[in-house]
Amino acid sequence: MSTTAIQAHPRKRNTRLARPLLAAAIALACTGIASAQDKPEMKKAAGLTTLMTETPEAGFALAVKLAQKGVATVQTDANVRKSLRPGYAHDPNSLIAVSHVVATHFQTIAAANDYWRK
Repeated sequence: MSTTAIQAHPRKRNTRLARPLLAAAIALACTGIASAQDKPEMKKAAGLTTLMTETPEAGFALAVKLAQKGVATVQTDANVRKSLRPGYAHDPNSLIAVSHVVATHFQTIAAANDYWRK
């Protein structure tokens, strides 16, 4: 059997990597939501009072903030977050996953703002 027969197609390889990453992100998000619900001081610390924004640009900034606050809620130790950063900062799959999280938040914010229709 040739080696090309056992190599995965590039798209399938990326899908195989993305599925566990997505599952981990969902698990972390659920843990973070449960933690925030159990600890009222965590909700207050996030500073989120509304999803309403004046412009799409402000909505995108809020989406980024939500992603950042989500990470801080799940991993409360700032030193651990700082030490983990080099491991994912140069990993394209991690950066793509972050883009998906921000995009999902932005989608929610855009819907809440009726897509900034006047």
